[in-house]
Amino acid sequence: MTIAGALNFLGGIGLFLLGMRLMTDGLTTAAGDTLRVILSAATRSRGRAILSGILITALVQSSSAVIFTTIGFVNASLLALPQAVGVIFGSNLGTTFTSWIVALVGFNLDLQVIALPAIGIGMALSVALGKVQYGALGRALAGFGLFFLGIDVLKDAFDGIGDVIDLHRWAGDGVLNLLLFVLLGIVLTVIIQSSSAALTVILTATAGGLIPLPAAAAMVIGANVGTTSTALFAVFDATATARRAALSHVIFNLVVAVVSFVLLSPLLIAVHAVALLFGSQDQLAMSLAIFHTLVNLLGIVVMWPLTPRLVAWLETRFTTLEEDESRPRFMDRNVQSTPSLALDALAQELHRMHGIARRVAREAVSTEEPHSPQLESGHRALENLNIAISEFASGIPRAGMSSAQLAALPDAQRVGQYLVNVAEHALEMVQDHQEGELAPLSALAVERNHLRASAVALLDLTQVDRLDWKAETLAQTRREFETAYQALKAGLLQAGTSGEVLPRRMASMLERLSDLHRVVDQATKAAIYLDRYLKESRVQLVSPPGGVVRGQGPLPQQGSGPQQGSGPQQGSGPQQGSGPQQGPLPQQGSGPQQGPQTSTDQEGSNVA
Repeated sequence: MTIAGALNFLGGIGLFLLGMRLMTDGLTTAAGDTLRVILSAATRSRGRAILSGILITALVQSSSAVIFTTIGFVNASLLALPQAVGVIFGSNLGTTFTSWIVALVGFNLDLQVIALPAIGIGMALSVALGKVQYGALGRALAGFGLFFLGIDVLKDAFDGIGDVIDLHRWAGDGVLNLLLFVLLGIVLTVIIQSSSAALTVILTATAGGLIPLPAAAAMVIGANVGTTSTALFAVFDATATARRAALSHVIFNLVVAVVSFVLLSPLLIAVHAVALLFGSQDQLAMSLAIFHTLVNLLGIVVMWPLTPRLVAWLETRFTTLEEDESRPRFMDRNVQSTPSLALDALAQELHRMHGIARRVAREAVSTEEPHSPQLESGHRALENLNIAISEFASGIPRAGMSSAQLAALPDAQRVGQYLVNVAEHALEMVQDHQEGELAPLSALAVERNHLRASAVALLDLTQVDRLDWKAETLAQTRREFETAYQALKAGLLQAGTSGEVLPRRMASMLERLSDLHRVVDQATKAAIYLDRYLKESRVQLVSPPGGVVRGQGPLPQQGSGPQQGSGPQQGSGPQQGSGPQQGPLPQQGSGPQQGPQTSTDQEGSNVA
């Protein structure tokens, strides 16, 4: 091969990869929520999951993109691992669609007649329509043209190579010869980082007479193994769920490779029989496309009965990653590149943070131990997760996001900061402001215990994933807490001035009481803004197993708020006349409004 021939080969590969990237990105953007709808259907059964994988991969022309999207759905708890494994199996079959396009069109038509008009029309649409969905379709059409232009360049590059590089002498029928071509397929795919591009090279070389069919089939087996490198590279420093999904992809392709290599001769006989039915027994590219499809069909047949055991085994892998509470469970760079999946992941991570913050707050209310390891570890976890959320949110591509989704991102970061504040004030409450003892049956002790119970009840009401959660109920309970707080504060001040409580003890108790007030305040604001984030981003929040789920859109209308065993009862509805009057908790801007404050109250000073 001359230097010019080598450069033409590299240029053909580059055109092909560029075309694939434009096609995949354009079709993914143009599809919008269609991918979500199709993947959502995969939750119904394993068979539907496989069909979803086939359909989506054929639609976006990239099995890697589908696998990353599937990982995102699993991370966001929108897809269970068994269904995700089915989608991944299906995507391996769906990627054979590229082989059929190349075999049917690439060697039977004048490619420049297709390619150049597609590039011209596609880019005209992209420039005229900009970044909207139709513009994305234009870029996909241009990518389609570059795809075929790359094939045309490759065909020319392979002409005459057979006179320089004689691969036939290496393509014997021995096992070692075939293993050599399997290795070549693996190396080619790892270098190019695209199984579709590698298969196009193999198809073009085979059609040009450079590689005999058995050796080309062995290279296809190697390309199936090599494509797993993309998923493996992508899950470095990823979540445990992402690693499990990627591992299922690796296992599937390894099993397919072993089985198809062992059955290579019978498979080639079957390929010849199918090619006779189509009348294409003399078209090597068509035979190779048939082989590629049969191999992946065989893999699904082999793995179908083994899937439950595979999933059970995968669930036991990478558990140490989930033991670190401060490590994100739902966010990684694979999800970040797709805005809709990134918003889902943010919602689930904030939901988990909210659970940690509630646990820390409840622990602080109930403990008198100044150095609680649980409180300190919870605070550290929330700080780390808040930083991770800020970095993740800042890296989400803004292109294609609606104005409501763009407005939701600051709310997500606001929620994270509120939850960190909850933990900080909870720590201050137990570490810096030890509460003095009160007579157990005194009026102040009773009021204090009642306020603690009210705080716990209010923290329970901040769970926005409950079906019976309503902002009005939270606002009413918050006003009742404020009333009890102001009454207890006034009582403590009166007791301090009358000598019933020593001034130093009174000051310490007031500081602890103020910390409790801040905990409740920040937890309430976190719930309000998390609810607003869910509505703006149109994310469906998924509860842990056994929990209830609150879907997107308007909150369900139910008669009364949740009944708590302790603390104030919410049965009377939001309108009450007692206590300081407050407006409803805001849906914009500044967070919940507090009642009238005396000059000694500083609870609102830390509000973001």
